[in-house]
Amino acid sequence: MKRKWSFFSVFNYTFLALIGFSMIYPFIYILAYSLNDGKDSMMGAIYFLPRKFTLENYAQVFDNARIWKAYQITLMRTVLGTFLHVVLCTLMAYALSKKTLPGRSFFTFYIFLPTIFSAGFIPFFITLQKLHLINTFWVYVLPMLFNFMHIVIIRTFLQGIPEELEESARIDGYGDFQIFARIILPLSGPVLATISLFIGVAHWNDWFSGAYYVSNKDLIPVQTLLQEMLTEAEALSNSMQRAAQQGGQTVGGTSGAGATPESLRMALLVITVFPILCIYPFLQRYFVKGVMIGSVKG
Repeated sequence: MKRKWSFFSVFNYTFLALIGFSMIYPFIYILAYSLNDGKDSMMGAIYFLPRKFTLENYAQVFDNARIWKAYQITLMRTVLGTFLHVVLCTLMAYALSKKTLPGRSFFTFYIFLPTIFSAGFIPFFITLQKLHLINTFWVYVLPMLFNFMHIVIIRTFLQGIPEELEESARIDGYGDFQIFARIILPLSGPVLATISLFIGVAHWNDWFSGAYYVSNKDLIPVQTLLQEMLTEAEALSNSMQRAAQQGGQTVGGTSGAGATPESLRMALLVITVFPILCIYPFLQRYFVKGVMIGSVKG
């Protein structure tokens, strides 16, 4: 059958294509800039493809021991934090999905209340300090173990599982933990993948915790390191511009012949975003399904 193209269809596809291009172009620009010679990029006119291709920017980034350590911290906190978050939120959601749970309304209100009222940054910092979490790895993991909205999404999904499955399992002699492990978890793959994506991206993109709760340079994640490099690169770039305007010598800040603070920043940004871009397409359908699950209240 031939597709009939109406004016609205042409306008709709064109408009959506432009919106999509406007979202993907910044990544194309950053990738092209990171693969171009840094000093050559300072002349501008880098739009889609590198003008003077080089891997010197990535070579210098990977040669930095701090970046490898920061990547290790980020990977550890993302994997461990995502696993513990999904396990604890799923257990809580499974319990709250049971109408026979004593004090069900109280527990729901108890975990919902902090989402409305927050004590603020200073009391939270003091709490972390009293728990001896400041300047430790666990300051990345423990404060993000629970999330009320994630619990609601999982609970809503679990409430859609037929109760007859659990009743038949109890007839076969299964206990609550066996039902949860052998029946509930295998059926909860989509919602668990959705929550894993939510919290995994949150862990991976978090720079705030490393900037304010950790002073040990060996414990900062890659996003915090990127933020520090952005600040340093901006300061160095301003110094170079002032020196050039005054007719003096430029301030050297990199060891490579063609690398500049800006090109190194672009290379590190690509390396930081790349893992999420590789994982997200495979979990996108679960992401959409998770949003739909959270929008249905029952």
